[in-house]
Amino acid sequence: MLSNESRIILALEALKNNNTLSLRAIAKTYSVSAATLLRRRDGKPTRRDSLVNSKKLTQIEEEAIVRYILKLATRSFPLRLYSIEDIANQLLRIRDAPPIGKL
Repeated sequence: MLSNESRIILALEALKNNNTLSLRAIAKTYSVSAATLLRRRDGKPTRRDSLVNSKKLTQIEEEAIVRYILKLATRSFPLRLYSIEDIANQLLRIRDAPPIGKL
């Protein structure tokens, strides 16, 4: 059985290759939502592939925190959650951004 994503990709290919069928007919044939198919045809990315609106740290800042955590973990020094939160808040303070977590 095909996953929903696979069926959407196949339906998009069918839309591209066959102009005689309607979007709804292809959606019904491939058992996918017509609205989803329409959004994908118009180029809107999946939720998984789009950035979260409430993300406070940049990708580089997140990667720096992960590298720091891994560096300390290799030295057998596991960090607590509040320590990681403090690191993130220090990075946010540099940019004058609001802190994460409860105040």
